[in-house]
Amino acid sequence: MEYLSLLLFVLVFAFLLIGFPVALTLAGVSLLFALAATAFGAFDAAFLESIPNRIYSIMNNQTLLAVPLFVFMGIMLEQSKIAEQLLQTMDEVMRGFKGGLGISVILVGALLAASTGIVGATVVTMGLLALPTMIKQGYCPKLATGTICASGTLGQIIPPSIILILLGDVLSSAYQQAQLNQGIFSPEPLSVGDLFVGALFPGMLLVVLYMVYVFVTAIIKPEKVPALAQNAREPGFGKRVLYSLLPPLALIILVLGSILGGFATPTEAASLGALGAILLSAMKRRLSVGILQEVMRGSLQVTSMIFLIFIGAAFFSLTFRGLGGDDLIAGFLNDLPGGKFTAILIVMLLMFVLGFFLDFIEITYVIVPVVAPVLFMMGVDPIWLGIMIAINLQTAFLTPPFGFALFYLKGVAPASVKTLDIYKGVIPFILIQLSVLILLALWPELATWLPSVIYGK
Repeated sequence: MEYLSLLLFVLVFAFLLIGFPVALTLAGVSLLFALAATAFGAFDAAFLESIPNRIYSIMNNQTLLAVPLFVFMGIMLEQSKIAEQLLQTMDEVMRGFKGGLGISVILVGALLAASTGIVGATVVTMGLLALPTMIKQGYCPKLATGTICASGTLGQIIPPSIILILLGDVLSSAYQQAQLNQGIFSPEPLSVGDLFVGALFPGMLLVVLYMVYVFVTAIIKPEKVPALAQNAREPGFGKRVLYSLLPPLALIILVLGSILGGFATPTEAASLGALGAILLSAMKRRLSVGILQEVMRGSLQVTSMIFLIFIGAAFFSLTFRGLGGDDLIAGFLNDLPGGKFTAILIVMLLMFVLGFFLDFIEITYVIVPVVAPVLFMMGVDPIWLGIMIAINLQTAFLTPPFGFALFYLKGVAPASVKTLDIYKGVIPFILIQLSVLILLALWPELATWLPSVIYGK
């Protein structure tokens, strides 16, 4: 019976590749499979009786309230044209430096990641604003597209990242389950705030390494990264810098500072961020009833999609568990030679490969609940595992041929930019991210030290 769970996984994966909607595929295939297995006596239909409780727990989950609030904040900031002003200002600040425009793109990408947490919007916005300018200034198309794609995906790892919120919810349940299985009936909690804090150092390390790569390329191969001459700045330069940088920085400090300082939970901080985004848009005179309606409609669409996947994933996880799939996976990972190291390596490789084809939400709610409890029972640190998964999925966002960030950029890139240029351009940044993943594997303290200092974990 346990091997039927693998057949279920293969069927779900096949329907996803065909192009069926994720949530409907997870729920529909799992339900039909469960009914067929029940008819043959291979599945206990009592597992499906807990579906209403699962859905109610999703509706009642305070942590997941942060998702629509952060989505609202991100879309509102996108409407406020904050990226355009930031890029113009940073370009003026960095003008005359080697690789100045490329470094500006990375810095703006990091600021947008810490402000919005939405990858697709950042890549598209930067592609529309920065790519034509970089090409016009003589940047190599490969380096220009690679820089934009990589900086746009920083929203995967730099808080307030939507993926960290979803991972925090899934890993928290898996961590409690693993502790209960070990006979620990007062389980230690894991929160989204733990992952936010743990992601700060790895996220900043990625930003620094991206900038180092562009700067070194500008020195070694100046023909690929030209530096424009520093012209005399127009009057009011300092005022323009403050006007562009202070509002988003204040919002970032308000949201992340309230979480790091222990003054607010991620959900409460998300509400502050949503309110701050509205005030920021009003300050920039980009707030109107029409824009507010558009932002609310976009937030509703994204949030509905995410929560429908939650419900579909509940059907899949219950059916998979009812078929004994969790026992099968646990036995496989525990029996691997090399123990914990090999198990983590196999899981990371599996997620990396699946990232070519599946969205991060699908991987988070299909793969993570299956493998995380087993890894936790092996003694893996939950914060470290969460950051490893987040960086891994960020890398998958960039990896050809199906990296989502590549498609986002290709959709808005000028006709002169070839798909092959984008594919080649992201390779150095993929290597950088894999290097950070290896560093994190060798020194888990990169993710665990700061949470241990702030929260005592």
